[in-house]
Amino acid sequence: MWIQELVIASRNDGKIKEFEAALQGVVGVIRGVPSAFVMPEETGATFFGNAVLKARTVCDALGVPALADDSGLVVEALDGEPGVRSARFGGVGLDDRGRTALLLERMEGIPMERRLAKFVAALAVAKPDGTMHVAVGECAGTILFEPRGEGGFGYDPIFYYPPLDRTFAELTSEEKNSVSHRAQALRNLLFQMRGFYTH
Repeated sequence: MWIQELVIASRNDGKIKEFEAALQGVVGVIRGVPSAFVMPEETGATFFGNAVLKARTVCDALGVPALADDSGLVVEALDGEPGVRSARFGGVGLDDRGRTALLLERMEGIPMERRLAKFVAALAVAKPDGTMHVAVGECAGTILFEPRGEGGFGYDPIFYYPPLDRTFAELTSEEKNSVSHRAQALRNLLFQMRGFYTH
């Protein structure tokens, strides 16, 4: 085990489950933030900025290594929106379904060839000794005209992934965890950490 204990700086159960599956054998104990803990506001202008902010805040407060991610959907035809505002797109009153519906409404009339998009994930691991590891991953796809599939979370039902000819919401968790932006970022992060902790 490289890290005995790791706190995932998130209350998103879908994200936490993905990290738990991907980090088996690497981390001894994985847990989410305590329910009473107040997560910092994501004030960064970039995915990296928000990931580093959350990881360092949680690590400093709890005294254990913390993993944070900031991820989102970048739509070319919407000038990169919703981007770092993906989880807050449309305001605090919307849930995943509402944000997805709003995005489709904003893209009404845009033909398929112009519906290019990518998921981006930035990961940061902060340790109590001040060490910080960061990595990024991207996954390119297309925004469909209507949702498909019951799995995943967030914008997964409208994000079509051409190599597997399905949306992220139609993939099994194993399939998604092998190709997603978060999986790619995690592989990059683990490669970096392996080099750091074996020297």
